[in-house]
Amino acid sequence: MLVRKVPGFVPASPWGLRLPQKFVFLLFLSGLVTLCFGALFLLPNSSRLKRLFLAPRTQQPGLEAVAQVASHPRARGQESPPNPAPAAPAPGEDDPGSQASSRRRKGWLRRTHPTGPREEATAARGGGATALRPQEGSVPSSFDFKAFRSRLRHPVLGTRADRSKEPHSLVHTQREKIKEMMRFAWQSYKRYAMGKNELRPLTRDGYEGNMFGELTSGEALPLGAEHPCSSPQLWRAGENTRQPGDRGLSGATVIDSLDTLYLMELKEEFQEAKAWVEESFHLNVSGEASLFEVNIRYIGGLLSAFYLTGEEVFRIKAIKLGEKLLPAFDTPTGIPKGVVNFKSGSNRSWGWAMAGSSSILAEFGSLHLEFLHLTQLSGNQVFAEKVRNIRKVLREIDKPFGLYPNFLSPVSGNWMQHHVSVGGLGDSFYEYLIKSWLMSAKTDMEAKEMYYEALEAIETHLVNVSPGGLTYIAEWRGGILDHKMGHLACFSGGMIALGAEDAKEEKRAHYRELAAQITKTCHESYARSDTKLGPEAFWFNSGREAVATQTSESYYILRPEVVESYMYLWRQTHSPIYREWGWEVVMALEKYCRTEAGFSGIQDVYSKVPNHDNKQQTFFLAETLKYLYLLFSEDDMLSLEDWVFNTEAHPLPVNHSDSSGWGGG
Repeated sequence: MLVRKVPGFVPASPWGLRLPQKFVFLLFLSGLVTLCFGALFLLPNSSRLKRLFLAPRTQQPGLEAVAQVASHPRARGQESPPNPAPAAPAPGEDDPGSQASSRRRKGWLRRTHPTGPREEATAARGGGATALRPQEGSVPSSFDFKAFRSRLRHPVLGTRADRSKEPHSLVHTQREKIKEMMRFAWQSYKRYAMGKNELRPLTRDGYEGNMFGELTSGEALPLGAEHPCSSPQLWRAGENTRQPGDRGLSGATVIDSLDTLYLMELKEEFQEAKAWVEESFHLNVSGEASLFEVNIRYIGGLLSAFYLTGEEVFRIKAIKLGEKLLPAFDTPTGIPKGVVNFKSGSNRSWGWAMAGSSSILAEFGSLHLEFLHLTQLSGNQVFAEKVRNIRKVLREIDKPFGLYPNFLSPVSGNWMQHHVSVGGLGDSFYEYLIKSWLMSAKTDMEAKEMYYEALEAIETHLVNVSPGGLTYIAEWRGGILDHKMGHLACFSGGMIALGAEDAKEEKRAHYRELAAQITKTCHESYARSDTKLGPEAFWFNSGREAVATQTSESYYILRPEVVESYMYLWRQTHSPIYREWGWEVVMALEKYCRTEAGFSGIQDVYSKVPNHDNKQQTFFLAETLKYLYLLFSEDDMLSLEDWVFNTEAHPLPVNHSDSSGWGGG
């Protein structure tokens, strides 16, 4: 030891130190230890070291609150996938013996406890459910996810105890085929267009579009809307006029696919989609976007994903995106305009809608379901107030013959044109009336009354029967009928079937029959084409019935409305004809719409040589394949007692609790 070399030193103990020297040495050592511990609390970035030595009760109040949130049962449920149902493991979970399952479970843990550069970067960006980007912040909520799930009357994915008995059954084979189509559509999108809004399968690249904030000039025409010109593809107008620096919402296919991937138990694919939402779905966007499309696709998809999984990232992003849509409501009447500018917070109507003076019935009338859920999950009443005001305006305004025209001035609150359609421009308004009644657990009497009053007016003035015996819903232009029916109007068979149970007793059987007859007519529009796929619009005149009369109406863009009605009629009647018709659609999609790199619409359903339009629509994954899958599933999978589907087929839960005051709007 060094002390042994000091001159005059005389050892006084086995340690070589006398008592006074021991005292000095211990005093020096205690001072050194005190200095080191003090540095832990005074030096920057010492919080990790503090946690090694301090018990939770000694934390400062702010840290204590964070710790309590992190340890709350609901917060823990956000970090790992909740059990969706007693017999239905959530995507990302599987049998313990499965290697793939093990990898997926590790993926969940990786996002909960970052262990590497990629994971730490994800946590720092706030991509996970427990840490949001600073600019987006967190959204407090008193919503009790576990209590919500306990109130559901059926397991989300259905009771599947007998699934082992049907591995070789026909319906199992058919369901698995539809699942394979979904996997192929998703994998093609992921390979060639991940993060873009839609896949272009022929050119094997992505497409941004201009309905989601990509553009500040040019004009998007909502799908199915009529335009003064005759081009069948005018909804693509302006797609090449993007302004430098403008960036809109991306990943529409990802958001639209989340619940379908979950429903089909495509677990790895669901994890891929969820990871993209966490890490790459940014809301600090510019440009203009469609209020309607952003609501039904993005907000609807995020809400549905939250209710299915309990993952906070979906709830928070849905609410934040809903807040970005609120400037659309800044009008004298509170009726929102169709376009909102994410950068400036301004709004405007579509230029083609009565020279930019009108809002569209199907657009401002299809916000109610999602906005009530935004209030439910955020506690912010502004969302519910906006849609209740729309309801009030529509309730009080005079309606010609009880009908709702498609164009309304957001400034004066007056109808701008007496064009009535249950197809494009009007369709989902009626759908949201009956579904508001059902979603409120049948307490929203105002929605119920408005729906049945509108349905009576539609039946009186628009429903016709052709000479060949086909029932259809015509379009009304100030008293003059256009004897045609759009593909979009084919959802009405399912809607009428859904609402038949709650009609007046003497009308129930009649409405069930009306629903079946309309659905049969829409099937005929498929059966009378060479591809067995239906045209965009079909007519009943000049001796021709249920066929398109011009090439501009002969295209098929992977639309879901016909199979949607098949699904509802199957659940109501269990008539095998609806599964037969649905399978015909599956085979036609495979034969004429499947390409080497995804699914594409076709330009002419009357030609057996398909001319593809190079577009895999987001609603093909969100709606068409989902409704087909449900058609071949048991009734308690997404039971209609527990769920309503928004107009993009995103399931939203029925309010089995009366705590939110949904009744009456």
